[in-house]
Amino acid sequence: MKTRLLRVTCLVVFLLVAGYAFITLRGPRGIPALIAKEHQIREAEKRNGDLAREIERQRERIERLDSNAAEQELEIRERLKLVHPDEKVFITGQPEKP
Repeated sequence: MKTRLLRVTCLVVFLLVAGYAFITLRGPRGIPALIAKEHQIREAEKRNGDLAREIERQRERIERLDSNAAEQELEIRERLKLVHPDEKVFITGQPEKP
C-alpha cells in the first residue's frame, strides 16, 4: 500500500514539475524569448562590426587628409564649392538637389 502511494505521489510530483517546466519554457520569458534575444544580439554584433569598419575607414581618410595638403585642399574646395580667382568652372548636367 505504501509503495503504491509512493508511486502515485512521485507520478503527481513529476507531472507537476513537467507541467511547470512546459508552461515556463513556453511563456514570455521562455525559449521564444531566448531565441529573440539571440537574434537581437547577432544583429547588434553585425551593426557593431559595420560601425567599426566605418570608423576605421573614416580614421584612414582623416590621416590621409592630414598628411596630404593637396588632397586636403581638394576636399575643402569640393565641400565649400570654392575656386581660385584664375579658374573657370563649367557646370554640366543636372544641378545637385540639396
